[in-house]
Amino acid sequence: MTTPDTPLENHVTGATVWLTGLPSAGKTTIAYELADRLREEGRRVEILDGDEIREFLSAGLGFSREDRFTNVQRIGFVAELLASHGVTVLVPVIAPYADSREAVRKRHEAAATPFVEVHVATPVDVCSVRDVKGLYAKQAAGEISGLTGVDDPYEAPEAPDLRIESQNQTVRESAAQLHALLTERGLL
Repeated sequence: MTTPDTPLENHVTGATVWLTGLPSAGKTTIAYELADRLREEGRRVEILDGDEIREFLSAGLGFSREDRFTNVQRIGFVAELLASHGVTVLVPVIAPYADSREAVRKRHEAAATPFVEVHVATPVDVCSVRDVKGLYAKQAAGEISGLTGVDDPYEAPEAPDLRIESQNQTVRESAAQLHALLTERGLL
């Protein structure tokens, strides 16, 4: 039995690793590469993919600034909850506004849960060539508007914990760079 004075055995520190960047920057690809490595190391890891969250947790929200803020706060709440229970939570989401990301960081700080912000700083011209979901092509054809970084704002983090320029390295190198930071910070 554990009492307030007895340390928890096998306690694992969790953390939220927030990967922000433009559409097709490589956030999700890097998250899955890192998750595979962490699982191989026996770590508890979850990925809160922005697209999946929009489909299941934030269904019905649009892409207004207010709806985007609400979506990011919902993701931040779930991430902090999981991280506070020893899970390394990888969160590849656009999260275009600095104030919404800062609110998530403050939630984590208030709960003393580690939070790492990673800016996947791939330039928009590279993202538009990758165009994983065809969003840039649809925007160029006039089929959609409000594409983050093109005709809707993206407020890049001024001082992220790590900036990854995915266009200059492989996915494995990007994940290794992030793994090294987490190790350095005592989160792995």
